[in-house]
Amino acid sequence: MYDVIVIGARCAGSPTAMLLARRGYKVLLLDRDGFPSDVMSTHFIHQAGTARLQRWGLLDQVRALNCPPVTGWRFDFGEFALAGSPPPAGEVHEAFAPRRRLLDKILVDAAVAAGAELREHFTVRALMFDTDGRVTGVRGAAAGGVEVTEQARIVVGADGLHSIVARAAQAPITKEHPTVACGYYSYWSGVPIEAFEVYPRDGWAVAGFPTNDGLACLIVGSAIRNFNTFRSDVEGTYLRAFEMAPSLAERMRGGKREERIVGSGEFVNQFRKAYGPGWALAGDAGYHKDPCTAQGISDAFRDADLLSEAIDDGLSGRSSMDAALAGYEQARDSGAGPMFDFTCQLAANEPPPPHMQQLFGALGNNQAQADRFFGILAGTVSIPEFFSEENMGRIFAGSEAQTRR
Repeated sequence: MYDVIVIGARCAGSPTAMLLARRGYKVLLLDRDGFPSDVMSTHFIHQAGTARLQRWGLLDQVRALNCPPVTGWRFDFGEFALAGSPPPAGEVHEAFAPRRRLLDKILVDAAVAAGAELREHFTVRALMFDTDGRVTGVRGAAAGGVEVTEQARIVVGADGLHSIVARAAQAPITKEHPTVACGYYSYWSGVPIEAFEVYPRDGWAVAGFPTNDGLACLIVGSAIRNFNTFRSDVEGTYLRAFEMAPSLAERMRGGKREERIVGSGEFVNQFRKAYGPGWALAGDAGYHKDPCTAQGISDAFRDADLLSEAIDDGLSGRSSMDAALAGYEQARDSGAGPMFDFTCQLAANEPPPPHMQQLFGALGNNQAQADRFFGILAGTVSIPEFFSEENMGRIFAGSEAQTRR
């Protein structure tokens, strides 16, 4: 009998298992893959996520991965551009974009070092329920092994968008937005890039940032209406898209694509109910959105922190488990809601509406506020506070004063 079974051992599951094991709980961590292994990902760990790695004692291992830190952003709209560096998260100024086979291995090893039991290549086939409908464990098997049943006081689904926990528990969708975009990416050598560069165009966006071993991750996003065209000629469409960003295209001509192009048109935007009797969801299993703002890893780390605290409260008796998990869901939704709406707006890859064009124009004359705009993405500046009437008044008043000079 385990205290907690965590299904999925990547960016949400392994930290959740690690944090609970560090509190002394008996934790079973399951994953259908083995580690190290790769997975389709936005890669990016924003400053808010990096700060959690620091608190967990894992940041030095990430820094040692030969993955350069990223402190700058550039949004190039063609006619004008914004560049800057977001405010730090505490003392942490750096973001990182490590390959997942490296990052996830660090996270898995940290969970095991904390005392969690890891079973790799394990497929969960079903959840177990008692007569009252409460989840009591899982049924599944390792590759080539016999089927087993394991019991726990709570089961955590950190198993991605197609979570078996969410399906089996019939977790309802509580908020959703239509899919608006698709995207493809690959890795290139010989392409100099230091910042997170984004080039929005009408219906399209190209982007890039540095990752491990001198490689650049170069991405093309498109409005979902172009998905069938994109899929019919992935390589040709991918390469042509960069011609919309001449400065990046010129650097690519001196580089070499090192891996295949991967991507998806399944950029689902939704919240699921985060908990129920005997179960809870973390990461993409409970909350998934378009990758254009690259929030997935940092969101998974946030969920791990919040959920591990809630489960500890429930298992320790400081609170009822239902009340603790309700608090987790409320904290998740209130923290993620503004970014969800902001992301869905950006993901459409449409020209900025007039009020946003006016804002970007004003930010071009105000470096401090431009940096704070990038702090929205980094998780170091509150979206409601930045877009508050008071702050917008300061930005536009400063722009008018600059114009009169």
